[in-house]
Amino acid sequence: MPVEADGPSAPVNVTVKHLKANSAVVTWDVLEDEVVIGFAISQQKKDVRMLRFIQEVNTTTRSCALWDLEEDTEYIVHVQAISIQGQSPASEPVLFKTPREAEKLASKNKDEVTMKEMAKKNQQLRAGEILIIVVVLFMWADSTISSKITSLITARRKPRAPQRTAPPSTRAEGCSAASFPKTSPQ
Repeated sequence: MPVEADGPSAPVNVTVKHLKANSAVVTWDVLEDEVVIGFAISQQKKDVRMLRFIQEVNTTTRSCALWDLEEDTEYIVHVQAISIQGQSPASEPVLFKTPREAEKLASKNKDEVTMKEMAKKNQQLRAGEILIIVVVLFMWADSTISSKITSLITARRKPRAPQRTAPPSTRAEGCSAASFPKTSPQ
């Protein structure tokens, strides 16, 4: 029987994609015959000792989003595979540099939408919603004021003599004066 190694081999083809000012995606491959149950990624700024460590188990994913990066900064990333036997050695280091925000916007795909653009659209939408609300309030106030003025004018008129009701034969069938709600001035 062949002797198994203590852990899996290091991931290969480690690549950084979708590079933006504050985020990136790291992808990798594992050797075909190895059973890997997770991964571990170490990310650090070049020439800085502080390290971010990301570990995921029970996954077959071969990519990970790196977030909260600083624009115009160099980073180094290593990936390790995790199996039942343990962790692999770290992959070859991958060095990448995040672009400046202005560079990202200039080179952006025309179909890509940034979070800032979405926030701007939401602000424009909110301004439009406020405009609609104001118009509706003016219309409501106008109709309320008009009905109050009408009721005040009607109330100041001299009361009329009671009108006779039409004979039963001229009323519409099924309708009676009692079925209509009585309105009173407000």
